Amino acid sequence: MKRFDLMIGGGVALALGSFSSAGMAMDARIYYGFQAEQFEYRVGDESEKRLVWDTDAFVGTDELKLRWQGEGERDLDADNYEKLENRFVLQTPISDFFDAKGGVRIDTPEGADRWYGTVGVVGLAPQWFEVDADLFVSETGDGSARLDVEYEGLLTNRLILTPSFEINAAFSEDREIEVGKGISSAEFGLRLSYDLIDRAVVPYVGVAYERKFGDTADFAKHDGEDYEATYVVTGIRMMF
Repeated sequence: MKRFDLMIGGGVALALGSFSSAGMAMDARIYYGFQAEQFEYRVGDESEKRLVWDTDAFVGTDELKLRWQGEGERDLDADNYEKLENRFVLQTPISDFFDAKGGVRIDTPEGADRWYGTVGVVGLAPQWFEVDADLFVSETGDGSARLDVEYEGLLTNRLILTPSFEINAAFSEDREIEVGKGISSAEFGLRLSYDLIDRAVVPYVGVAYERKFGDTADFAKHDGEDYEATYVVTGIRMMF
């Protein structure tokens, strides 16, 4: 998530230039940025090891930007991808604190691939909660939604405690990717980070808890997989 979306809280922006058209000077500064909100190593209850990332990049103007959101989870024991997701969206402001976005999402994990159309909003809610909410419709016509919420609690100027949660819900069952109707999964995290270099390099440690619900949990049990897991995590946030 996504602090540079509204250029608030230390977002990184660089001007590339301006141009003139039809004899009239016109300011067309282009901004760009990249951050890895999460790039972490996880160790689970039974020494299960995973590599997880949540990355984000954009290029564009204050009024319209092209944004890429990439998330992934690799099981280092089984040497396969549990999750591999890329979103390409156009994003524009709709208020002082929120942007609207729309585009496509492409999932290419182990197993069935999926394409989705997506629309959503991202920004800062009251009390400075960072919110990212999305609706998805897959190529097979199945709808789903996701809500990400994160809050940064400053313990000192450099020491930050960040609780977060993500909830996924499906409006219909998709057996091919083993997702049931209703609330399908959730993840809760708590990370303690230290601002090493001006919020550009921020190492952290913490815990993450994942759980699947309903038919999605039943699919996991049928495959002999865990429907819930707790991890100790260590990682780094980076922003450029």
